[in-house]
Amino acid sequence: MEAAFFFDFDGVIADSEPLHFRAFAEVLGPLGMSVSWEEYVRDLIGFDDRDVIRKVHERAGRAADAAEVKRLMTLKAERLAWLAEQEPPPLYPGVPELLDGLRRIGGVGLCTGAVRSDIEVILRGTGLESKFDVIVTADDVPTGKPDPAGYRLAKTRLAARRGDEPGDLAGVAVEDTPAGINAARLASLRVLAVATTHSKADLAGADRVVSRLTEVRPVELRELALS
Repeated sequence: MEAAFFFDFDGVIADSEPLHFRAFAEVLGPLGMSVSWEEYVRDLIGFDDRDVIRKVHERAGRAADAAEVKRLMTLKAERLAWLAEQEPPPLYPGVPELLDGLRRIGGVGLCTGAVRSDIEVILRGTGLESKFDVIVTADDVPTGKPDPAGYRLAKTRLAARRGDEPGDLAGVAVEDTPAGINAARLASLRVLAVATTHSKADLAGADRVVSRLTEVRPVELRELALS
């Protein structure tokens, strides 16, 4: 079987969750729906913008119809783009080197709960866009993690590029949240978790948990994918 490697973005590729938090705070705070950083990390990281907005409304005992969710998503995306241009989030150590190594031994995909505009400015600024064979964002699927739709679509697109069927790929996902781990599992992927936003105990559902990606060699990820 062919090995495939799928990466989440926020908290795995780039240390961008603080920017997401600031963007949400600046959009939702004036509406009387403030969330602390601790609450954001505990309850909201790992969900896409749609679900974050819905969950914050639920916590406040308020309703948000589809039009309102879409409006707030647009405002948040605009704010995040501005923040990312002013303060580009740093990549985690070892990311470019790991991606280069994996591209030599298999296909590489990006599967994120962020909307495309959230990641484009960072990908362009770092030159990482060319390192992914396929990119799936929240714009491409109707439901976000922990639903497996994103990972299933990423597998389908990567297999099509290689002339294979999705079932011909033995894949591993690199994640940093329990929601992401669940999504990858449901898409029949092995999981490497990185303890950047959650504790190792919170990530126990993964096949392997590391503190940073510099602890992992490409051949080890291939072995995990094929195991």
